[in-house]
Amino acid sequence: MKFSVVIEKDPEGGYVVSCPAIKGCHSQGDTVEEALKNIKEAISGCLKTLNERAKKVARRRDPSRVTVSEIRVA
Repeated sequence: MKFSVVIEKDPEGGYVVSCPAIKGCHSQGDTVEEALKNIKEAISGCLKTLNERAKKVARRRDPSRVTVSEIRVA
């Protein structure tokens, strides 16, 4: 899966990078390369957190009517 990211030069030095597809997913780095490495980690962390939240919501539903499954997205 690919995500578009926005890289901005920080006036105080370095780069700030965000992933608009995931609300609140931001990172930074001293170089563009470091910023991109860091946003990859941030995206992974954000997706993991969102998935855990979704599992908790599903567990609160009527278990006789709900099945929780996992899929892998390449």
